[in-house]
Amino acid sequence: MEAAARVIARRGVRGLRVEELAAEASVSTALIYYHFKDRAGILRATLEFINDRAGRYTTERLADGPPLTPRGELEQTLLLEFQDTPEVRENSTAWGELRASAVFDPDLREDLARATLGWVQEVAELVGRVRPMNGAAVLAGSAERLTAMVEGLSVRWLSGSLPLDHARELMSGAIDSELERLHH
Repeated sequence: MEAAARVIARRGVRGLRVEELAAEASVSTALIYYHFKDRAGILRATLEFINDRAGRYTTERLADGPPLTPRGELEQTLLLEFQDTPEVRENSTAWGELRASAVFDPDLREDLARATLGWVQEVAELVGRVRPMNGAAVLAGSAERLTAMVEGLSVRWLSGSLPLDHARELMSGAIDSELERLHH
């Protein structure tokens, strides 16, 4: 799955060739087809892998550090999407490629919509811990705005049109604005 994320990040979904994926993963094409049946299966599994990996690196915290406040957990979850590491760059780029391809692929669109909904629900739960007096619809709207901001800033950062530190500052400002908006 790491190889699939790398190939998609580098070549895009349309550029994904099973032969190249097999070479990148150091396995046979037959083994890939055995496990994933077809290209759609590869894309679905890669999307799931990307989500799981993002979940791991956005929930990391120092084991010897103090427990995070609800606000700290929200900030960490969103700001750790902006790390200059190969894993985060690859994940964000592959996610963007899958999202762009979903425009023309209804099956991928459904899978991506489910994954996005899960992410929005996770962020809505975190926002709700910071601002518990808001209803589910209000929290979901806030989470939609925050996750869309992560995606948009990631594209600009990864494409070189926005420095990483500035992307993180803008994301922090968006979190502040959303939480202030929910406070009233």
